Amino acid sequence: MDRPSQSGVVRGGKVTPKPPRHGHEKSDSSIVAGKPANKAISMAAEPVERRGGTKGNADRQSTPRTQSRAIGVSPALERVRQAAKARPKERFTALLHHVTADWLRAAYLSLRREAAPGSDGLTWQEYGERLEDNLQDLHARVHRGGYRAQPSRRRYIPKPDGRLRPLGIASLEDKIVQKAVVDVLNAIYEEDFLGFSYGFRPGRGQHDALDALAVGITRQRVSWVLDAAIAGFFDAVSHEWLLRFLEHRIGDRRVLRLIRKWLRAGVREDTGEVVSAEVGTPQGAVISPLLANIYLHYAFDLWAHRWRQRDARGKVMIVRYADDIAVGFQYEDDAKRFRAAMRERLAKFVLTLHPEKTRPIEFGIYAADRRAKRGQGKPETFTFLGFTHICGQKRAGGFLLHRHARRDRMGATLREVRDGLRRRWHAPISEQGQWLAQVVGGYYAYHAVPTNIHALVSFRHAVAWLWLRRLRRRSQTRRMTWARFNRVCDPWLPAARTRHPWPQQRFAVNHPR
Repeated sequence: MDRPSQSGVVRGGKVTPKPPRHGHEKSDSSIVAGKPANKAISMAAEPVERRGGTKGNADRQSTPRTQSRAIGVSPALERVRQAAKARPKERFTALLHHVTADWLRAAYLSLRREAAPGSDGLTWQEYGERLEDNLQDLHARVHRGGYRAQPSRRRYIPKPDGRLRPLGIASLEDKIVQKAVVDVLNAIYEEDFLGFSYGFRPGRGQHDALDALAVGITRQRVSWVLDAAIAGFFDAVSHEWLLRFLEHRIGDRRVLRLIRKWLRAGVREDTGEVVSAEVGTPQGAVISPLLANIYLHYAFDLWAHRWRQRDARGKVMIVRYADDIAVGFQYEDDAKRFRAAMRERLAKFVLTLHPEKTRPIEFGIYAADRRAKRGQGKPETFTFLGFTHICGQKRAGGFLLHRHARRDRMGATLREVRDGLRRRWHAPISEQGQWLAQVVGGYYAYHAVPTNIHALVSFRHAVAWLWLRRLRRRSQTRRMTWARFNRVCDPWLPAARTRHPWPQQRFAVNHPR
């Protein structure tokens, strides 16, 4: 979402950050110093403020009460966070000692139990059989320099457009060490990242970015939207530039050496061949999201924030989630100049804009009226984080931003349902129903936003139809009718209903004025 400060999406004004952002059981100060951007207005979509200091038990060790809890923030890391906040140009020369055996244990417990094994073939359960011995040995190797990163195991998953997305599944020990290092580095970089950066950050998610975008479009003077995407970003990250960016804040050569090992470990293909990596970070590695955010923080975020303050003629609103970027402009010429400058800026860091997914469109509260006066059709649409954004109207009149689930992704999910039912052809109805309830519930958990009810109804109906076809085909004695099937289906498949609040409501709660 947004962040030229540390908490949300309003360009100017005070915003209270979310309590759990920095760690388990930490509370933030109720007073937040505002730092409005140049040309600020009273309400916008990007708060510009720094996080308040912690009080109370900040000096005490915070220990998770259960194994599944997030890693607690140690007093030492709290001091690192405070130093990073107070001294933005500080280089931290002693960080690896924070990676203790206890920290590695907490990192191990935070990993997914059912995750696929990496190239070492070890599962979470197998490693835990001799957990203490394994962690002590791993800790010793990390600190004496004997730790060696292993190549990631290559796997491919289908994308909605039919192509395959390459993933790199790291070995279990690589995941543990990466998770511990990420938690240490987050203490520094969460103080540096800007407010409009939302991807893969503690206390922030995709719906936070979607809310920020919706609030920015409806409350700011947005007339044009630049929907931008970086082509093959994770495969194009320059190792040289990334390490140079890291050295701005990280002076501990041991931590930099660890990161260099992970970057150069390469991937092991299904044939057994190990392909060394000269560029890119493997998607699927625990540390890749943080490295991607650091890369774009220096390559894009700082530059974009400076551009809108110095070069923009009107209002500019920015939301970035990983390599997906949406920028709102008051004037068309700002949108075109920004796109040209952005293409030139990214080229300096070996990145390119996706030619088909990067385009400025007329969009906003007054877009439909202006196009109608010129004799043009409805405003174009754009997609962001799985939703197609549409200029709509309320029943009583007035602008209403519609967000509809992408059809191609719905189709991909339905194909997975079809294949899953085929594998469960002879399973009991209760087992099939329980699995389908998880699938439908998971789809609703993300897509059940206001104005998307028709897509939810269509998805549930399509899943029910696929299930009915399978039950009919496996039955040899009696044809199942819809009336009979509904009595089987309804107890399992949850009803379609909106589960997320309106963006303005949730945004106001997360970022009270």
